[in-house]
Amino acid sequence: MTTQIKICGISTAETMAAALDAGATHVGLVHFEPSPRHVSLADASRLRALARGRAKVVLLLVNAEIELTSAAIEAIKPEVIQFHGSETPEWTGLVRDKLNMEVWKALGVKDKPTLAKSERFLGKVDRLLFDAPATALPGGNGTSFDWSLMADHEHQMPWGLAGGLTPDNVADAIRQTGAPLVDTSSGVESAPGVKDIGKIAAFCNAARNA
Repeated sequence: MTTQIKICGISTAETMAAALDAGATHVGLVHFEPSPRHVSLADASRLRALARGRAKVVLLLVNAEIELTSAAIEAIKPEVIQFHGSETPEWTGLVRDKLNMEVWKALGVKDKPTLAKSERFLGKVDRLLFDAPATALPGGNGTSFDWSLMADHEHQMPWGLAGGLTPDNVADAIRQTGAPLVDTSSGVESAPGVKDIGKIAAFCNAARNA
């Protein structure tokens, strides 16, 4: 099965084009002001239009209130909404059911019990995204977790791997974990929030050929 690829934190038309041309299956738009990858709803809407019909657009929100969540979905009309904060299964399930849209939840993986607890999202999200534990920011910190924790975990729902993935290590990560989807942000940047076109292409190529 071909590994799906998400390039997250896109903020310019140039890097959106680079991700699409490189074969990304998903592109992420971050609406979270503390992040160096934050884009306004107006800019996100314009970027979203560039991806229409070529890749699924993932809107990333962090602990957003219901008003902001509704406004962001209305403005951007993403195929997927990704919650990357401390959102509960009840909240993700409500959004998924009421809006009838694909919902992902990112979870920081510290140890085996963390993976076991992820099952509380069964039936409440369409995909779990296993990431490194949060630090100053909930994601995009360029750190990974111990991939061996995934070795014998029996996944109950679709999932993806994030956290510290780069063109140099993504193939190994896929081989070790069997990840059906890989997600990178800082791993294809030259500086925080500044995507590198060459790194985007290299990442997608490495993931496809893992």
